[in-house]
Amino acid sequence: MAETEAWVKPAFIDVHLAQYRTDPEKAHYMDLSAMGISEPVPALLLTTIGRKSGQPKVTPLNYQGVDGNYVVVASKGGYADNPLWYKNLDANPDVEVQAGKARFKARARTAKGEERVRLWDVMRRAYPPYDDYQAAAGDREIPVVVLEPT
Repeated sequence: MAETEAWVKPAFIDVHLAQYRTDPEKAHYMDLSAMGISEPVPALLLTTIGRKSGQPKVTPLNYQGVDGNYVVVASKGGYADNPLWYKNLDANPDVEVQAGKARFKARARTAKGEERVRLWDVMRRAYPPYDDYQAAAGDREIPVVVLEPT
């Protein structure tokens, strides 16, 4: 995506967030069949602290459980800049996570090197559009984030 294009939050994000708050078991798996994904994808709610506002910010994200951690991708649909939630992690990597009914605190870190390669493969197999997002992102290497429960 061009750097000058403004990102517009897709409407389904707010719908999914509202559903997660009322029925976390049902919302834990997102139906992405409209996007060509045949199997439901697990989703969590990530709460970061806004780096400017200091207020909690909640974002629903696809995830995969790997080695006792939760892995998410800061794709922003392939735009040239990182999503705000990822920028918030630079200021404060301590987050809260809700995966289904389970809620816990975690510390976020960006996977690097071989770990990133391995986790990117896990995530792209679960959600193939990530490859298209990486191609659209140009020079930006899309971050893969590990959420380690604390």
